[in-house]
Amino acid sequence: MSIATLVIGESGTGKSTSMRNLPAAETLLVQTVKKPLPFRSADWKRFDKQTCPTGNVFSTDSSAQIVTLMQRTRRPIIVIDDFQYLLANEYMRRSDEKGYEKFSDIGRHAWDVLSAASQLADQVRVYILAHSTTDEFGRTKAKTIGKMLDEKITVEGLFSIVLRTVVRDGEYLFATRNSGQDTTKTPIGLFDADMIPNDLAALDAAICDYYDLTTTEK
Repeated sequence: MSIATLVIGESGTGKSTSMRNLPAAETLLVQTVKKPLPFRSADWKRFDKQTCPTGNVFSTDSSAQIVTLMQRTRRPIIVIDDFQYLLANEYMRRSDEKGYEKFSDIGRHAWDVLSAASQLADQVRVYILAHSTTDEFGRTKAKTIGKMLDEKITVEGLFSIVLRTVVRDGEYLFATRNSGQDTTKTPIGLFDADMIPNDLAALDAAICDYYDLTTTEK
């Protein structure tokens, strides 16, 4: 059983940048929105069947394609960036459709990806990066496309590890403790500190140590 982690936060708070220290050779990156990486990325190559068949960066917002990529890759680290656009893009493509069936479809497609993320080989770690939203009562959660979808799927409920990006005094961090107003959660003893550096490589090392995962298999 693979280990899936959800990282939520506002735009610009360091979710994508947190990938900067991950080893590209061991990481599959799936972008639901095709965009340049926010760090020096000479080792990160966009996949192209003809010119770069060994590339580790793919761009797709198709749930079926994302599941296939996760199941077929031999890389032990998988990152899905801008997960919320998996939902929003399909919603916009189907905006002319009437009725509520499309919300069930969108929810099922999101569930397909999240479910697959925890059903891969034991040594695989999957990191889902998503925007957050805060309601009128100050509660922060993963952003979806509204109440109709939230009634069908609770994103955070499918994870044992949920971190939230925080920017404090110019420092970019991950919050590891629930504030009472968000959905942050981590297993007992995984982290001693309420805040840790915004670094997926360090997070990955901590998760591998905590769960005694083998990281040498490629």
